[in-house]
Amino acid sequence: MQYDDSLEHIDPLKEVYVESFIDNPAHQDFLIRQATALLCIDMQYLDAAPGHGVFAEQNQSGISPEAQEYYFDRLRKTALPNTRRLQDTFRQHELEVIHTRIQSLTRDGRDRSKGHKRLNLLAPPGSREADFVEQVAPLEERDEIVINKTASGVFSSTNLHFVLKNLGIESLFIVGVYTNECVETTIRDACDLGYLVTMVEDCCATVTPELHEASLATLRDRYAKIMTVNEAIATIDKSLPVAP
Repeated sequence: MQYDDSLEHIDPLKEVYVESFIDNPAHQDFLIRQATALLCIDMQYLDAAPGHGVFAEQNQSGISPEAQEYYFDRLRKTALPNTRRLQDTFRQHELEVIHTRIQSLTRDGRDRSKGHKRLNLLAPPGSREADFVEQVAPLEERDEIVINKTASGVFSSTNLHFVLKNLGIESLFIVGVYTNECVETTIRDACDLGYLVTMVEDCCATVTPELHEASLATLRDRYAKIMTVNEAIATIDKSLPVAP
């Protein structure tokens, strides 16, 4: 059978996915009902701060100096300040801001997932690696929820789904690091579990622009609505105007 290259760029399922997940009017309904939460993924010293955790030894991280320079530049100039803006918007509208981080139950990490043991990822309780980057850390005065995990997917390794159901959450805005690892895995899982998902792409980062864009291409028109932080804030402010 001869291959028809005219079909190369046709996505036969795009329309049904967009209608069901991306343009679903329930996105706005859940915002109005305050059934929407912001999920901030792994913005901690282990993997989002130079000279710590994964990046403690620059030449032993497995990530080239050029990729590290790109990653931390994007974090500093884009992902971290944009995430803080989005967090503040959620807080202003009294919406839940939930934080995940990589942290073991034990000091020696014997409870970690097999994957994290193979990767030698360890952030014990009380360690600097387990600390959140201050700019986007949970606010104690708001009693913001922190979920600890030792796998890429927070849904597969924690009770987050149970917690969200208890809170009445039906949709999620998701931000964090790495775009192509923990963020993408969490978005796919959330969609499979029935949440409507919005990914705020300029609140996410990974070690190369190509990996970031590849994840966006995979998630767009399938698992998540893709927005910029300005679009996300405008959407929230329009759905939930603050009384003067």
